Amino acid sequence: MEVVRRSLCPAALLCAWLLLGSSWGLGPPGIGAAYVLDDAGGLGREFDGIGAISGGGATSRLLVNYQEPYRSQILDYLFKPNFGASLHILKVEIGGDGQSTDGTEPSHMHYENDENYFRGYEWWLMKEAKKRNPQIKLIGLPWTFPSWIGKGENWPYDYPHVTVYYIISWILGAKQYHDLDIDYIGIWNERAFNSKYIKLLRYTLDKNGLQQVRIIASDRLWEPISFVLLIDSELHEVVDVIGAHYPGTKTVLNALLTQKKLWASEDYSTFNDEVGAGCWARILNQNYVNGNMTSTIAWNLVASYYEELPFGRCGLMTAQEPWSGHYKVEAPIWITAHTTQFTQPGWSYLQVDGHLEGGGSFVALTDGLGNLTIIIETMTHNHSKCIRPPLPHFRVSPQRATFYLRGSFYFLKTLQVWYSRLGFESANSSLFEQLQPVKVWRGSFSLDLDVDEVYTLTTLKTGRKCNCPEPPPPQPFPSNYKDDFNIRNPPFSEAPNFADQTGVFEYFVNGSDPGDHVFTLRQVVIQRPITWVSDADQTISIIGNFQWVNLTVTCDIYIEKPLDGGVFIAGRVDNGGIYVRRTKGVFFWVYADGTYRVTSDLAGEEILMKGLSGVRDNAWHTLTLNIQGTSASGLLNGYPLWENVTISQPSNGWAAIGTRSFEFAQFDNFHVEAR
Repeated sequence: MEVVRRSLCPAALLCAWLLLGSSWGLGPPGIGAAYVLDDAGGLGREFDGIGAISGGGATSRLLVNYQEPYRSQILDYLFKPNFGASLHILKVEIGGDGQSTDGTEPSHMHYENDENYFRGYEWWLMKEAKKRNPQIKLIGLPWTFPSWIGKGENWPYDYPHVTVYYIISWILGAKQYHDLDIDYIGIWNERAFNSKYIKLLRYTLDKNGLQQVRIIASDRLWEPISFVLLIDSELHEVVDVIGAHYPGTKTVLNALLTQKKLWASEDYSTFNDEVGAGCWARILNQNYVNGNMTSTIAWNLVASYYEELPFGRCGLMTAQEPWSGHYKVEAPIWITAHTTQFTQPGWSYLQVDGHLEGGGSFVALTDGLGNLTIIIETMTHNHSKCIRPPLPHFRVSPQRATFYLRGSFYFLKTLQVWYSRLGFESANSSLFEQLQPVKVWRGSFSLDLDVDEVYTLTTLKTGRKCNCPEPPPPQPFPSNYKDDFNIRNPPFSEAPNFADQTGVFEYFVNGSDPGDHVFTLRQVVIQRPITWVSDADQTISIIGNFQWVNLTVTCDIYIEKPLDGGVFIAGRVDNGGIYVRRTKGVFFWVYADGTYRVTSDLAGEEILMKGLSGVRDNAWHTLTLNIQGTSASGLLNGYPLWENVTISQPSNGWAAIGTRSFEFAQFDNFHVEAR
């Protein structure tokens, strides 16, 4: 039944107020609007859940390095039912060795005959999510692909059988090695889709007994996928969900005509302060109210990457200090809880308009067994801007809303109430507070709504806000940091706190006359991947404190590529992520031809000093880079090689290691000391 909107008779309001006295939620008579919630005429679309994305740019990179109990506390806030965000969906990147926003994630198949289902941290994260919520839905989506899939071309669809084999192997590996059932699979994040590939993917999934894996397409815009689904009946048959990114709460007619599930399969991407929480509150409701979207998935799950990388702190919570154990449960976690703790996938929306007369929105959902959950938001324009798309102007005013419960809800007597109010600063906010239940009289109740508020009214009594111990206080990255890579960190392949920006740096057991270098860190991508953004031509992994000015970086290096091979160590590195090609810093390079360079850019073109070093491939050498004020110097094997190079920009940044090209190279005994 459509929502009924009419002004309430002041006499009727006065009568109700006098009968109910001071019952919670009811005040003196005044101007208001009425909304009817009725399941007698049927239900709306099925709710598919609220989720978040790990990856899509190595966004959970630092999380795995947290020590217990802090790591488990963070995971509980994200996934544990009736605890924090209580997410219904976890979407992960299928690592492809390429830059995907804030870093690279390793592929399970760097090369055609190479398979390893223990690389990276997404396997671990999916298992931790399942451990807390066995019902959580898992989605896999590639951003980049290893080079061999395109046989040297920057395109994954020229050889669709190869690409399908690669994706199917990831799904099968998840089950075989980690007992993980993948529920949904995507095509290629925010890039063109190929109908032939999607059909072949469905066919091959079915041939491998993976009929339960559903397909989402195309993780970009509503069009052209919606139009093609309408004219291609075979494609329409195999696509289960249309996923759009940053839809601005709106859909298009063609998407509706397909009668497919519609998801905001990536949304939010907004700094996780109070305005970011307002963005999230608004779109969680209005994606359905305005656009019939039955799932909204946030980029990203947890801001667990160096904050100065692109889109810093755009996660539902922040955990970017594994060295200190500090993390912060940001406001979006509790905004999420307003929906996730009181609904489940498989519930249904009621057929209501959902727009509040004074601005804002509401949704109502039921499990069909008598339970009802209503989520109301009154976010104002300036308090709910998302990073994209631009938000048209609108007004929200304080208002009274009266809800009439009909159908199976008419005989409800009370509803539990959870409340948030977002100030422009966290100190002025109230987050996910349980209030006194609201009394329902003859199937109705009223609320006086102010601006920037969120209410959940529900028959469920299972909601909880954890009063957990405070995490340790924040601390900067250690000013004296060493890693000899001898302490293995299973089941992760990456060294703690290194954040790969181009290429992949993995633990390596050196079996060829290693001397003192049995366990090393090795760059393993030797061909440029099928890219999502413009990866650098050099590989680089960053570490440390972006505010470092004066520092000494020392590392043993081993060039494996003869003739034109080369490696570097660096300081004051100022960029990464999708902007990695423009990275500046102080780079100390040595090459297999026996030369060296000092450059102010990752590309190695802005030369500050160059000369002979005597370095050769297949031998260990120790490089040291000293940066003090506006001067830098370099040592080779403990002896000065160059000095008094004047440094102007950048004035601060991370430390880093890397290679001249996509090539094998090893690193050991890394040490950085900042002063």
